[in-house]
Amino acid sequence: MTRFYHFNFNVLDLNRSLAFYKEALGLTPAREKDAADGSFKLVFLKDQEDSPFQLELTWMKDRTEPYDLGEEEFHLAFLTDQFDQLHARHQAMGCICLENTSMGVYFIQDPDGYWIEIVPVRD
Repeated sequence: MTRFYHFNFNVLDLNRSLAFYKEALGLTPAREKDAADGSFKLVFLKDQEDSPFQLELTWMKDRTEPYDLGEEEFHLAFLTDQFDQLHARHQAMGCICLENTSMGVYFIQDPDGYWIEIVPVRD
């Protein structure tokens, strides 16, 4: 048996990313791991529902260049029953990067350029 566990985003500024994910999606740290030599730090974020799936943010001490995200064709998706409220919050934050009104979804972009899809709960 296998099941989804976590997904990783590498970030340049851990504090900026933690603040973004808290404000944008209400994600909070569930656990952290610091390298013994200080070369990296992992922070696993949980959602407000405490689902078993987590977002891992990896910060590398010596990394100064933005990560190459290729053609930005991958993304992480969140399901919400507060679609309109989140849309208003994300609009105020200025982080909406694409709206697909025909599909009824939109995407936000985090400080490192990762795309996150916001999907409404549908009946």
